[in-house]
Amino acid sequence: MYDFIHGKLVEKNPAYAVVDVNGVGYYLNISLHTYSQLFENEKCHLFTHLVVREDDVLLYGFADRSERELFRQLISVSGVGVNTARIILSSLSPGDIVHAIAFGDDVSLQRIKGIGAKTAQRIIIDLKNKVSRELIPHEKTGILHNTKKDEALSGLIILGFPKMPAEKALNKIIESEGAGLTVEQLIKHALKVL
Repeated sequence: MYDFIHGKLVEKNPAYAVVDVNGVGYYLNISLHTYSQLFENEKCHLFTHLVVREDDVLLYGFADRSERELFRQLISVSGVGVNTARIILSSLSPGDIVHAIAFGDDVSLQRIKGIGAKTAQRIIIDLKNKVSRELIPHEKTGILHNTKKDEALSGLIILGFPKMPAEKALNKIIESEGAGLTVEQLIKHALKVL
């Protein structure tokens, strides 16, 4: 129904973005890959995927068409819903996901929270012939705010993790890895231990 949203980015979080399009604010669920490519108070262009449920209507936003296509391919796999697909796209870069699928690397997929051996193998079997290495362009990185831990915690909570365990995981990561990690890196590390 909606192919893309083009407007001014007024709010961003590791799990969502709000885009003002002629006075209407669109709330879009996003992955960490997309988050890292957005800059607040600038014009942005997000490709969308609309999910209509019995009790909810959700809009997902993606930095490029290829990430949206990968998302759509992931949700076509039995047992992979929109939230699981977003966690997959937040845990690994789209290029790493395509590589894991193309080369049958189920171990990389199993490291993602919520993905067991059967689901990882099903993703590989269902998508191996559909994905190509050309699907994902080279990734860009963005400048992040000073409140990296708070943004990472907020993103983890929105992804469905309880606040206390998420905060403990982030504190451990910052102690062991240092405070120089980006929000995206903090969340990726936390997703591995939660």
